[in-house]
Amino acid sequence: MNFSEKNNTVRWLLVGFSFLIILLILWNTYVLVKIFRNEERNKMELWATAQKTLQNATDETEVDLPLQILTNNQTIPTILLDEKDNLIGHANTPLSEEDFKKPTKVKELIALFKQSGNKIDIEYVEGQHRYLYYTDSALLKQLKYYPIALISIIVLFGALVYNYYRTNKISEQSKLWAGMAKETAHQIGTPLSSLIGWVEIMKADNVDETIVTEIEKDVIRLQNITDRFSKIGSEPNLEEKDLVTETKLIYDYLASRFEGQVLFQFYAPEKPLTVRLNPTLHSWTIENLVKNAIDAMRGRGSIGIILEEQGDFVKIKISDTGKGIARNQFKKIFEPGFTTKKRGWGLGLSLTKRIVEEYHKGKIKVLHSEINKGTTFQISYKKCI
Repeated sequence: MNFSEKNNTVRWLLVGFSFLIILLILWNTYVLVKIFRNEERNKMELWATAQKTLQNATDETEVDLPLQILTNNQTIPTILLDEKDNLIGHANTPLSEEDFKKPTKVKELIALFKQSGNKIDIEYVEGQHRYLYYTDSALLKQLKYYPIALISIIVLFGALVYNYYRTNKISEQSKLWAGMAKETAHQIGTPLSSLIGWVEIMKADNVDETIVTEIEKDVIRLQNITDRFSKIGSEPNLEEKDLVTETKLIYDYLASRFEGQVLFQFYAPEKPLTVRLNPTLHSWTIENLVKNAIDAMRGRGSIGIILEEQGDFVKIKISDTGKGIARNQFKKIFEPGFTTKKRGWGLGLSLTKRIVEEYHKGKIKVLHSEINKGTTFQISYKKCI
C-alpha cells in the first residue's frame, strides 16, 4: 500500500468513526428524551392524584402534601378541564391573564393541548371526571432539537474543512501549473534566441525575403508564446487598449495560418472600444477559443468573431460550425483536466477562463450550442469610461 492509499484509508476510517459518534449521540439523545418524557408523565400522574386527594380531603392535615405537589410544578404546561371542556385550571401556559379573558384565545389553547395527546383522566367520585392535559416542558423541547443543532454544526464544520482542503489543493495545483509554465518559458527562451540569430544570418545572406519574413513571423509568435507562459501566476499589467484592434491582430494571424481550410469572418464597430487588458494574454484567449473551434470542426467549417457594444460592456462572440457541446457540459468544459479529445490535457479553456475572469475581471460562458450544429462562446469586458 502506497502513501496515497494509506492517506485515503485513514481518511475513510476517520469519516466512519465520526459517523459512528454521531449515531451514538443521536441514540443517546433519543434515550434521554424518552426518559424525560416518562418522568414528566409520572409527575403529571402524581399531580392528578394530588388534585383528586385535595378535592376529596375531609381533614386539613390531608391537604398539605397535595398542595405542595400541585404548587411544585414550575416547568410543565398544563390545563385542567371539566366534562364539558370548560377551563377550570392552568399552569405554565404561554397566555397572559388578559388572554384568559378572551374566549377565542382560550379555545385555541385548549385545542393546542388536546393535539399533544397527553391526557390524564381524573375521577374524583364515581361518575365525575376532570381531564388534565399537558405538553412537553421547555427543557424537553430543547432536548428534542439538540440533535438537529448538533448535526447542523457537524455539517457546517465538515463543509468548512472540505472547503479548506479543496482551496489548499487548488492553490497547490495553481502553483504547480504556474511553475511549469514559467519553466517552459525559460526552456523555450534558449533555442528561441538561437533562432533569432539564424534569422539575422539569413537576412545577411540574402535568402529569399518571403521565406525569411514567414520564419520571422513564427519566431515572433514563439516570443509571444514564451511571454504568455511567463505571465502565468503573475499579476499581469493591464493597459487601456482598443479591443477591436487587438482582436483583429490575432484574427489576421489565425486567418492566414488556416486559410483555405476554414472560412473566417470578422465583424466589429468602426470605432474604438477601449477596455483594460493585457494584449499578450488577450491574444492567447482568442487563439485558444479559435483553435478549440477548429478542432471541434475537424479543421473544416466557418468561424465568426463578432464584437459588439452593450451598455457598459463589450461582448466578443466566437461562433463555429462544429460538433457542439451538450448543455450539461457548459460549465464542466472550463474545469482543469476536462476534455472530450482523445489527446490533450484539458487546460486550454481552463486557462482561458482564468485569463478572462481572474486577470481581466471579465466573464466567459457558452452562450449557445447545438449538437452537430455549432457553438458560440461569449466574453464580456467592462468598457473604459
